[in-house]
Amino acid sequence: MSELITAELVDLDLSAATKDAAARSLAERMVAAHRVTDLDGFLADVAAREAQMPTGLDGGIGIPHCRSEHVNAPTLAFGRSAAGIDFGAADGPADLVFLIAAPAGADDDHLTILSGLARRLMDPEFTAALRAGTDPAAVAALIRGEEPAEEPAAEEEGTAPEPEAETAEAAGSVPFRIVAVTSCPTGIAHTYMAAESLASAGRAEGVEVTVETQGSGGFKKLDPAVIAAADAVIWAHDVEVRERTRFRGKPLVDVGVKAGINRPAELIAEARRKAERGEIAAVSEADGGKDSGDGDADRSGADHAHFGVRLRTYLMSGVSYMVPFVAAGGLLIALSFAIGGYETASAKSVADHFVWGEADSWAALLNQIGSAAFAFLVPVLAGYIAYGMADRPALVPGFVGGSIALTVNAGFLGGLVAGLLAGAVVMAIQRVPVHATLRGIMPVLVIPLIASAVVGFLMFIVVGKPIASLQNALTDWLNGLSGSNAVILGVVLGLMMCFDMGGPLNKVAYAFAVGGLADPTDGSLKVMAAVMAAGMVPPLAMALATTVRKKLFTKTERENGRAAWVLGASFITEGAIPFAAADPLRVIPSVMAGGAVTGALSMAFGATLRAPHGGVFVVPLIGEPFLYLLAIAAGTLVATALVVLLKGARRAAPDPAGAAGASASGDSRVPVAA
Repeated sequence: MSELITAELVDLDLSAATKDAAARSLAERMVAAHRVTDLDGFLADVAAREAQMPTGLDGGIGIPHCRSEHVNAPTLAFGRSAAGIDFGAADGPADLVFLIAAPAGADDDHLTILSGLARRLMDPEFTAALRAGTDPAAVAALIRGEEPAEEPAAEEEGTAPEPEAETAEAAGSVPFRIVAVTSCPTGIAHTYMAAESLASAGRAEGVEVTVETQGSGGFKKLDPAVIAAADAVIWAHDVEVRERTRFRGKPLVDVGVKAGINRPAELIAEARRKAERGEIAAVSEADGGKDSGDGDADRSGADHAHFGVRLRTYLMSGVSYMVPFVAAGGLLIALSFAIGGYETASAKSVADHFVWGEADSWAALLNQIGSAAFAFLVPVLAGYIAYGMADRPALVPGFVGGSIALTVNAGFLGGLVAGLLAGAVVMAIQRVPVHATLRGIMPVLVIPLIASAVVGFLMFIVVGKPIASLQNALTDWLNGLSGSNAVILGVVLGLMMCFDMGGPLNKVAYAFAVGGLADPTDGSLKVMAAVMAAGMVPPLAMALATTVRKKLFTKTERENGRAAWVLGASFITEGAIPFAAADPLRVIPSVMAGGAVTGALSMAFGATLRAPHGGVFVVPLIGEPFLYLLAIAAGTLVATALVVLLKGARRAAPDPAGAAGASASGDSRVPVAA
């Protein structure tokens, strides 16, 4: 961590009152140090990450962080607040704030920064030193781990050194051994804090705790001998434990990751009690749910909710891997139509008929490359849904099932089902006990072979044709949409895109639209157009609102509004998140109304879109482009008018004394905690 933080990146008197203001203050130091190239773009990335999950930690700590294309080098800035800043931690505001920035794609750097810092934050002496420090350079050195070594105290003559505490092993007894797994949705901060907390509590209790951290950069498996020698297991996790059958036959404490941070001693004590009682947990790859701490009462509802979260994760895994194929293929096909017209789709193979000087040949080349990329959509979708469920052994049956879905004309829906079937079959096979001599070939030979055969049988003989009939019915329904039916669908999609601005509902609507591009029809192209148009409305509306009624917004929001113009035009809905987080009751309903108007108008106008992304930059590739832009403008104006009206009504609401105070300050806005 030697070059991550310098004295210029330390603020020991951070005066910000909100987390957005704190991030901006520290980010400005990064800009001054030439570590960040675009302040507003970087802050938009920070806000988008903060919207996924609060970054406040117990103990008065906030760690806003993100990967961003606007960062030159991994960087850490530190601020200390006397008043405290709300970062969403359960125990109250944070007085120690670490803003962590990593370049886009710098996964290893990002994880190294965060995991190392997270572990040190579990040391009370480290946080106490941060609170007591008075010199920025010394604090920066402390964070870098460059504390000066203390001189050993001279022992008084005739005084023997104090003997070290006798360990259990030195005393001739074997210590109680625990193996633990920690993980969280982002696989960064909480994962490593829970690991350090459990290890520290183990040392204090004389218990040998060995932890496997399953972070976002992968994980290093515990030695099987260590697991075999363990007396009990602790899982502190908010996502599925990977390869969980390794821990069969052991007493198990299964909790959320924050329990591992906040009450490690209790978990260790519970593990010892279960071991003493001989309670052996039944572990399978499909297990879900965690101990609530309240016994087993009402576990069914919790397990059902947990399955729903896992199912969405599996589906989104497939969609996330499919989207690059859609983006590349869709844009290439759209460009081919722009150059050579729609008849390009029926051109002869360019491998046999290509003329360098003819535009039609280049258009045909782009079209056929894009079509080749599109041919992978359903197999990739199915393969990575299966991968999300059961790891690498499920890739082959997933891809095979997706390919069969295309063969039987089951399309996008067939790919979804094939992926889920492949994952389920592999998980079922993994539950079967096998002899130790076969375990080495199971994931590379036996599982792919058996699972591919089973999934192929199911897709060809059992479910393929019914799904194909359903897919055809859905396609006919989309193609037949007109009048009020199309408008209603546009309203629903617009509401979903704008409700959580990048969250689960937004992703469901986007996945529905992108899935239609796998087998494009006039109806599916209309859906894609409506989804992208509605997704552009929230940031554009907030940008316009901050321009026409500046006094209704803080200085920080006005600055964010300038960045929102570009974000909205680029179809980055998350550009409105800072506004929604600060004032959700006024912003979210307003942008939802605007998105519904835009979605409805886009469907009514019959606008079509073959590209899954791009915003205004792909307008030349849109069917009915002028009406499409009109739909976006109408929704933006509706959302702007509503947010200005609602904020203006609040501004007029205070009593005369409050109004006078507001007039003096020039800004009556009362921040609402996110």
